[in-house]
Amino acid sequence: MLLVGDIGGTKTNLAVFASSTTLSFPIAEMTFPSGLYESLEAIIQEFIERFHVLVDRACFGVAGPVVDNQATITNLPWIISTTHLQETFQLKSVVLMNDLEAIAHAVPFLEANELYTLNTGEASAGGAIAVIAPGTGLGEAFLTWDGQRYMSHNSEGGHADFAPLDELQIGMLRYLQPLLGHVSYEWVCSGIGLPNIYAYLKDSGYAEEPTWLSEQLARAADKTPIIAQAALSDTAPVPLCVATLDMFVSILGAEAGNLALKVLATGGVYIGGGIPPRILPFLKKELFMQTFLNKGRLGSVLTDVPIHVILHPHVGLLGAAYYGFELAKLSN
Repeated sequence: MLLVGDIGGTKTNLAVFASSTTLSFPIAEMTFPSGLYESLEAIIQEFIERFHVLVDRACFGVAGPVVDNQATITNLPWIISTTHLQETFQLKSVVLMNDLEAIAHAVPFLEANELYTLNTGEASAGGAIAVIAPGTGLGEAFLTWDGQRYMSHNSEGGHADFAPLDELQIGMLRYLQPLLGHVSYEWVCSGIGLPNIYAYLKDSGYAEEPTWLSEQLARAADKTPIIAQAALSDTAPVPLCVATLDMFVSILGAEAGNLALKVLATGGVYIGGGIPPRILPFLKKELFMQTFLNKGRLGSVLTDVPIHVILHPHVGLLGAAYYGFELAKLSN
């Protein structure tokens, strides 16, 4: 019995699976608001008591770097230790991996109906695959072919220096630097970053903020869904919010292209995270592909790279489960 988790700054998804052949049918599954709990252990304890499940192994994808079997969650005050989890819940083994590495483990197993294709392209057999995922933060990972299967590799590329594309984005960098010090891609291309774009465009006078929207945002703990919904309105999209999402998509396209060049992702680029499936109308615009391909002399290298948005709602759980069962098989 394998307990798997996708541990993020906003939410924590847990599930229990009996075997690698039953990943479409978890024995138990539940989502928890991460910020309301003092630790991962508290969430696991509630989960086990609620469903009365007995597990002997665990594998977790976590939103933060994993060093020496310990993880610090980037946007939560949690420290997660494999040793402490193993002792607390009497488990045979506990594995921690970066959440993007978990998503990457699932990529080779995703079905066509679990993806939305932005660029059909032509994947090279055995070519490297890039994964970029704007959720609460911005995660990046990649896969390489070892001759028999794809191997997943994590990174913290989302914390690399943000490179503005035009005068408007240069203005945003100047706006954010005094506030943040170091401006990474995560600060402008994630759930915590999208409100930064909005604030810059509003404060710079790019467009007016409606009073009703100002009141909603003032009451909201998480401004990102409100901004996105106002931009996606079928009847009266708010220009300020539309401009915010356009800049977000522009930056995402540019950084996805950066990652594709760095790992030479001829096997494709997969876009995960909670935001992209919700803003597909904006990703379908020409803007994303324009900034993805705008790489000067090497733009032509990316023309045939397939680009897919991951629609599977629990791809992180799926990847953690695949990896957890693979390790269990090797240890037997």
